[in-house]
Amino acid sequence: GDGYWCLAQAVEYANTRNVFGRSIGSNQGVQFPIARCHVELEAADLMCRKAAALFEAGADAGAAANMAKLLASEASFHAADVAMQTFGGFSFAREYGIERKWRETRLYQIAPISTNLVLAYVAQHVLGMDRSY
Repeated sequence: GDGYWCLAQAVEYANTRNVFGRSIGSNQGVQFPIARCHVELEAADLMCRKAAALFEAGADAGAAANMAKLLASEASFHAADVAMQTFGGFSFAREYGIERKWRETRLYQIAPISTNLVLAYVAQHVLGMDRSY
């Protein structure tokens, strides 16, 4: 949701904002971070679908769900951060909504369960490491 929204905003702005007679999106320094966000969001989406399929099949979906949460929260925040960078100072203008999404997507790494707790779950339940908390 939010990650794809931020990605779409960044793509549109990069394609329409012209400097020195060409779009800022024609520069690799703008283009590559946006493209990486697309890749990260798609990977997170695939993991979410895997977790959902496991759950629907009645299989243990704990590890997949935790990994999906981690990937989705980080991909979403990265997309918001890249949108902020793409928009530059305009990202703080309320009418664009970028700064608000940046704050909201940062929250996904903290609540309802923090990224560190997800990593602790994966370390213990997937990798067989000792409990760290």
